[in-house]
Amino acid sequence: MYRSLRRAAAIVASVTTLIAVPLGRAGASASAPSCIVSLSPTATDTLFAIGAGRQVAAVDKDAHLPSRGLPSIRIDALNPSVEAILSVCRPTPAHPSRRPDLVIISYDANKIKERLSALGVRVVEQDAPTNLAGAVAQMKALGALTGHAVAAARLATSISTTIRRDVASLPPHAGKTLRVYYEIDPTGYSLTSTTFVGSLLKMLGVVNIADAQSTSADAGYPQLNPEYVVAANPQLILLDDGVSPNSLAARPGFSGVAAVTSHHVVEVNQNIGSEWGVRLGNLMNGLTKAVAAAYDDPSLWG
Repeated sequence: MYRSLRRAAAIVASVTTLIAVPLGRAGASASAPSCIVSLSPTATDTLFAIGAGRQVAAVDKDAHLPSRGLPSIRIDALNPSVEAILSVCRPTPAHPSRRPDLVIISYDANKIKERLSALGVRVVEQDAPTNLAGAVAQMKALGALTGHAVAAARLATSISTTIRRDVASLPPHAGKTLRVYYEIDPTGYSLTSTTFVGSLLKMLGVVNIADAQSTSADAGYPQLNPEYVVAANPQLILLDDGVSPNSLAARPGFSGVAAVTSHHVVEVNQNIGSEWGVRLGNLMNGLTKAVAAAYDDPSLWG
């Protein structure tokens, strides 16, 4: 439930405003932050992957990766408390204050960025990117901000290489147009090619049925009605909302959808599907496998 609320809040935030991702001071610093609060699960996972885990004092309640080593102090990113954030650090000779010297957020709940900045706390906002280049830029920015630029660049290169290899591994599919429906909420919210996950699907050459229903008001996350999905007859359905293939098939009209009859309804790992950092290669591997299987299924192209 918490994860669903978080995603809903992120969607609302993206519809309301699009905020540029700060890249921090170029070349970051002799004085790398020693007490970080990360209210972005993606940033948290990345910080630990690049060697900055020891600098992280508190994380969002929704943080789950890495599976070991996360700090015990948790802060609700949906309703963050200024007072809680300002008291997370254990004073040391190097960092005598209880205030963090860096807070990372993935959206600005409760105007936390403005409120902390007014108190002299540095806040960096890294909203969900819209493409691979944006995700890579965020990884490198975290490396520069924390004194781990080399490790961050290495991680970004590895993930970019994995994604290129996945795209190149697709079987020949000349003349085939694969229709895909990606569901992020049981009420029909989907995502278009202008979103981050949508951009990965676009790299795989599919047609996203949500694209035709999107308007400027939904910021790439339209809510599709069931009748439209059935009429669009997707050949591949990706479920990133905890719904099972059997539950989807039981919806009125869905039993005749090509993806259901040919058994190309695939559950996406929700933890991986909602982030854009360290596990990005795993997400692309799963998407590529699902798309390749559909292209290779003669029952879809008879």
